[in-house]
Amino acid sequence: MTDTFDAASTTALARRIRLQCLHMCHTKRASHLGGAFSVADVLAVLYGGVMTADPAQPKSPQRDRLFYSKGHACTALYATLAETGYYDRSALDTFTDNDSDFTSHVNHKVPGVELSTGSLGHALSVAAGVALAGKRRQAAWHTYAIVSDGELDEGSNWEAILFAPHHRLDNLTLVVDYNKIQSFGSTAEVLNLDPLADKFKAFNWETIEVDGHDHAALAAALSKQGRNGKPRVVIAHTVKGKGVSFMENQLAWHYKSPDAAQFAAARAELLQESKDQA
Repeated sequence: MTDTFDAASTTALARRIRLQCLHMCHTKRASHLGGAFSVADVLAVLYGGVMTADPAQPKSPQRDRLFYSKGHACTALYATLAETGYYDRSALDTFTDNDSDFTSHVNHKVPGVELSTGSLGHALSVAAGVALAGKRRQAAWHTYAIVSDGELDEGSNWEAILFAPHHRLDNLTLVVDYNKIQSFGSTAEVLNLDPLADKFKAFNWETIEVDGHDHAALAAALSKQGRNGKPRVVIAHTVKGKGVSFMENQLAWHYKSPDAAQFAAARAELLQESKDQA
């Protein structure tokens, strides 16, 4: 955790991220709002106090790298970058428009994005390779990767999960957004991942399980301090659709976009939460 970490600030950032995601998904009839809401707190903590990153210099050689494998939940990353100064919020108005860089899956042409993603199972392997390069250069920067839980059905991830501890990549942190709902059902029904922590431990990862909506716990788990020669995985137990009561833990919100009434109700809940925490 950095000395500048402020849980109140990152909580407010996460709420703004969710409001931006809600607006984009409603106005452009886009999908994956539930998964964007589940990962919003992780992104807020990373960009709000943990990662070394300068929006004015998105390609700085000293920056920490984030490889966001949940490319389908692009609105969360786009909103995070807008809210932390990588570009003006008005840029998000072009989301999914013809010729816009803000495509419906994450696009590396957007400032602050390291890798285009959407085909699941790729980004962790890239992150491991980048971490290895950093390790060999004795670079100070850190590599992060975020994967969805359903994405762990892809075998390519497990190749990278074998590779990272073999090369002692303690400059790599993986976050699993474990909301336990994937495209067509629960992860338990589609392809059971449990016991997930035991799997990572068996692969020789430092393994931490946290409430993925507890900002102080996330900041501690994501810290670059206290490394022991192993890559670290943070299994973030999250809620699909977090922050809006009628979306939480509902499979429909993997793909569904909110109509006018649902948009108004969801926005009211998020704004009320802001008032309650003020």
